[in-house]
Amino acid sequence: MKTDPERVQKAAAAARAPGEETSPVETFPNPQSSRDYRIDITAPEWTALCPITGQPDFATIRVTYVPDELCLELKSFKLYIHSFRNRGVFHEAVTNEILDHLVASCRPRRMRVIGEFAVRGGVSTVVTAEHPEPGVFGEGSQG
Repeated sequence: MKTDPERVQKAAAAARAPGEETSPVETFPNPQSSRDYRIDITAPEWTALCPITGQPDFATIRVTYVPDELCLELKSFKLYIHSFRNRGVFHEAVTNEILDHLVASCRPRRMRVIGEFAVRGGVSTVVTAEHPEPGVFGEGSQG
């Protein structure tokens, strides 16, 4: 499969600009916008760099959302997730940044992003960020 360099550059530029209103992930029209339904996306190969040590960080990023008018296009999502590879980022900041970018891209009814960061130095981290407010998916739900 051939990678589109322009799409990779767009995703990388968006990932480096957390304060801007960006839509780094392409979308398509929701085929059932009158119905609430849940979409779960798992990206088990997220990597970035620790901003303090420069050592690699590994994570599984889980996105759960209820789309409104737009759905996230998965190849564009994959390119966006891989655009973090050479950035130094803190777990807490990047999980919230991913949520902000995905919300800007598809304007969902609800969204949750969970970053499950691998053990490093004997410690693992799980960071959860939600839109529009915490708890909208209920305590018993997965991702």
